[in-house]
Amino acid sequence: MKILLKTFVLSITLFMSLSLAQTADSMKILENYSLFSEYQKNKDCESALPYGWKVLEANPEKYSKWIYYKMEDCLWALHDSSSTPPEMVKSINDTILYLYDLAIKYRPEDRGYFEARKAYVSENWLALPATIVIPEYEQAIAWQPGLSSFYYDRLAQLYKNNATEENGYKLKALEIYNLLSEREPDNEIWNTRKKDLVENIDELLAIVKAAWEKDKTSPKKAKEYASVAIQASIYKDAIAPLEFLISQEPDNAGLLAQLASAYQKTDNLKEAEKTYKKIISLQPNNKDNYFNLGIIYKDMGKFAQARSEFIKASEKGNNWALPIYYEAYLYEQSASNCSDFDRKVVYLLAYQTYKKALALDGSLDQARDRINALSGVIPTKEDYFFRGIKPGQSIPITCVGWIGKSVTIP
Repeated sequence: MKILLKTFVLSITLFMSLSLAQTADSMKILENYSLFSEYQKNKDCESALPYGWKVLEANPEKYSKWIYYKMEDCLWALHDSSSTPPEMVKSINDTILYLYDLAIKYRPEDRGYFEARKAYVSENWLALPATIVIPEYEQAIAWQPGLSSFYYDRLAQLYKNNATEENGYKLKALEIYNLLSEREPDNEIWNTRKKDLVENIDELLAIVKAAWEKDKTSPKKAKEYASVAIQASIYKDAIAPLEFLISQEPDNAGLLAQLASAYQKTDNLKEAEKTYKKIISLQPNNKDNYFNLGIIYKDMGKFAQARSEFIKASEKGNNWALPIYYEAYLYEQSASNCSDFDRKVVYLLAYQTYKKALALDGSLDQARDRINALSGVIPTKEDYFFRGIKPGQSIPITCVGWIGKSVTIP
C-alpha cells in the first residue's frame, strides 16, 4: 500500500512539473510573440525578426493566422530598403524560402498565396532557373485560382521567354491571357500581351489549331481556335471548332451567328441560310438576323426572298434605312435583264427606293451616291412624252417578274 501511494505521489509530482514547464514554455512563446508584434507594429523590423524566429522555432502553428504575414512584411521591408546592409539582404535571401515553406505547411488555407510569393522571390530575388520557378507559379495557381492577375502574368511571361516547339509554352501563355481577358474585359494589356506572344497571327493560329486537334473534346480549345481563325480572317478554319461548340450548345445564338458568317465567307451559302433561319427562330425580333439572311439570298441570286427579308429587317428596326438601300440595290441589279425604256423604268424604281432610304437616314452616303449615279439613266421627259405617259401615271414593271411592282411617274 505504501509503495502504491508513493508511486501515485511521484506521478502527480511529475505531471505537475511537466505542466509547469509547458506553461512556462507557452508564456515564453507569448512573450516573444508580443515583443515581435510590438516591434513589427512600430516598423522596427530588425529588432522584431529575432523574436519572430524564436516563436516559429518553438511553435510554428500557434500564431499561424498572423505571424507569417507579419514576418513576410518585415523581411520584404528590409530586403527592399536601401539602408539595409548587404549581409542582411543575403541573410533574408537565405531564409525567405524557409519562411514560405513553414507558412505553406502551417497555414494551409493560404498556401496558394504563400506559394505565389515563394515563386516571385525565387524568380526575382534569387534568380532561380525557370525550371524551378514555373512549377511554383503553376502550383500556386492550382491551389488558389483566384490569385491576383499579377501572378498569372508572371507565369505567362516565363512561358513566353522559355518557349520551344516541344514544350507548348506559347499555348499555355495564350490560355492564361485568354483567361485574364475574360476576367478583366476592359484591361487592354492582356490583348496586347497576346499580340506580343507571336510574330504574326498565322503563328498564333497554328498554335491554337494544334492544341485543339490534340483534344477535340475541349470547348475551351475549340473557342480559342475559332476566335483566332476569325481574327485572322481564315474562316474555313473557324467552321469545324464552331460546329463542335454548337453541338454542345445548339441554341447559342452568338455561336450560331459566328458559324453563319463563316459559312457565308466561305461561300457555303446553303449552310449559312439554314443557320440564319435557326438564329431567327431563337431571336425573332432581332433585325440583324433578317438583314443577314437577306444578304445570303442576294448572294444566292434569290432576289425576291432577299427583298422579303430586307423588308422584315426594316420593320423590325423601326424603318431601318440600310435594308431599304439593299432593296433598291436588288432592283438596280435586275435592270440589266430589261431593254431600253423598260430598263429605265426599273432604274427609276431603284432610284426612288434609294431616295426613300436616304429620307429615313440622311447619313446613308452610299444611297446618295447611287441616286446621283442613276439620275442620268432614268426615263426623261421626252421618254414619257413620246409614249403618252403623264406625271402621276403608274407604270407596271413587266420585264422582271419577281419585282411585281408599278412605278409612279414623277
